[in-house]
Amino acid sequence: MTSSNRERFRAAAAEERPDLALLCLLIAAEADPSGGERRIDEAQIELDRLAGMLPAGLRGAREWAEAVRELLGERCGFHGTAADYRRLESSLLPCVLERRRGLPILLSVVWTEVARRAGGPVHGVALPGHYVVGFGDPAGEQVLADPFGGGRLLAPGDAEVLVAGATGRRAEVSAPLLRPADPLSTVLRVLNNIRSWAAPRPEHSGVQLWALELSLLLPHHPVHLRLERAQLLVERGDFLRGARSLEEYAEAMAGMQPSTAEAARREARAARARLN
Repeated sequence: MTSSNRERFRAAAAEERPDLALLCLLIAAEADPSGGERRIDEAQIELDRLAGMLPAGLRGAREWAEAVRELLGERCGFHGTAADYRRLESSLLPCVLERRRGLPILLSVVWTEVARRAGGPVHGVALPGHYVVGFGDPAGEQVLADPFGGGRLLAPGDAEVLVAGATGRRAEVSAPLLRPADPLSTVLRVLNNIRSWAAPRPEHSGVQLWALELSLLLPHHPVHLRLERAQLLVERGDFLRGARSLEEYAEAMAGMQPSTAEAARREARAARARLN
């Protein structure tokens, strides 16, 4: 991605109401810079087109959920499979719109963006390990749908089953877990998925690096990502930048965790020694 596009990502993330679709499209532009503004525009047009296919006069959470499921899940065939977890394209919004396949979180972005553009009462729901969509009022009538399952509407208890399947443990899905997901938390989760895809694939360490660097442009991010980026730079042979990043991380941690800061300084000295 060009520096101007990264600045655009930073600026979009800093908006009072971040545009989730735009941020996801800028992530995709990092993966494939050749598409440029044209691909971003095409994806926005496709989301608008799909929104225009929803019937007018929808009322109530269930009616909205059924209409979006019928359009996106049945007529358009958006869904996910286990194989989609093995593809980077499953985390890139333009590819998901083209293939109509993706991870739960990206399919949920499609669901929420299409319904939102049509005026629907919709929001993302960040369940542990499995992202879904909520229609209606989280404090009142709310209907949950699973875009990964083609938009299947969830009956009581289904959310717990999804969480157990994704995490390997049963957990009660209480009201706090059903609150509307923050757009920036959603973007960070998308980037975390990309990092997780790339981490066991050394040939794609460049993908892991740009996912980290975009994460660090978000207004709030876990501080450990700075350390992960620094260590990755060293692993990639960029010893000078890696050492500098380790030293910056050590400075940030010195007041809170002196032992962690000292360990980072040792790593920085070792990285600089490899320059000789």
